[in-house]
Amino acid sequence: MDTNRELLQYLHYHPLSSRKDISEGMPFDGSDATLKRKLATEIEAGNVVVSGNNKSTRYSLSAKAQLLMPLNLDTYFAKDIDERQVQTSFNFELIREQLPNVKLFSDEESAHLNDLQGVFRKHVSEMTENEYRKEMVRLGIDLSWKSSQIEGNTYSLLETERLLRESRTADGKTKEEAVMLLNHKDALRFVLDNPDYLQKLTINRIEDIHALLTKELSVDKGLRHRRVGVTGTNYHPLDNEFQIRDAMRDTCDLINSRADVFEKALLALLLFSYIQPFMDGNKRTARITSNALLIANGYCPLSFRTVDSIDYKKAMLIFYEQNNLFAFKQIFISQFEFAVQEYF
Repeated sequence: MDTNRELLQYLHYHPLSSRKDISEGMPFDGSDATLKRKLATEIEAGNVVVSGNNKSTRYSLSAKAQLLMPLNLDTYFAKDIDERQVQTSFNFELIREQLPNVKLFSDEESAHLNDLQGVFRKHVSEMTENEYRKEMVRLGIDLSWKSSQIEGNTYSLLETERLLRESRTADGKTKEEAVMLLNHKDALRFVLDNPDYLQKLTINRIEDIHALLTKELSVDKGLRHRRVGVTGTNYHPLDNEFQIRDAMRDTCDLINSRADVFEKALLALLLFSYIQPFMDGNKRTARITSNALLIANGYCPLSFRTVDSIDYKKAMLIFYEQNNLFAFKQIFISQFEFAVQEYF
């Protein structure tokens, strides 16, 4: 058993615990001195904060640990939706106070991602413009398929390729499914033809991406001004149009202020999904916007082809409910690895 991980998970659900609370509340067979050392280690690492003194000493997770500590998804989702202890409302401090002060990737993770990016740059430098475009088309087909599949589209990858390359629709599928896929193609072509368009994010430009992705679908354009629910969770996004606009503006400012391109892309994936600014098409818009940021900065985009749709949704739900991004960060890293190795 990883006692330190168990300790952090306990404090995640039981903030302001005493040392006695912790030793009695979690499966720990060690001495009080051992527990004291483990707490000191996590305090030094910046994962645990202390309040009070002597008998009034209490321990809680830091904002950094709340965001980045590993949570066991199997254990978490073994509980019914109404049994989970969740943050049901939008966390205003997340974008304005917590995320601005946290480095999302560890030094090891950053080094790994930058090494992969170096491989990508080397390979692209050896390709002709036509070869690069062909690989982007291949990646785009995979992204269109997987992004749509996550949203319930039933086209297979082969059927998607026929549709996007030959305009051949699949038998037994709805027109809306074909339109969703074709809209991805148009949005990706727009991003490739205008790589600087989302170099700096604005609400209007994200609305433009959303409009491309929802063209000819029964989806309201522009930021929503009605309540929306999220299937599978008791988290409730903002329902006030002015607060939604403020949250979008804060998110754009946060992403634009980040120097690390990987952090920009990860934040776009998470936060535009968390805010749910549109009546529909939010996660699709987040995925294309995130990829647009990567492309605008000369980085390898992601297709998400090997992501299990359920795992993707679980990682997103735990961010909605706990504001914890560990699981989704692992998806991001693994999909960057796959994209560099598979396409370029």
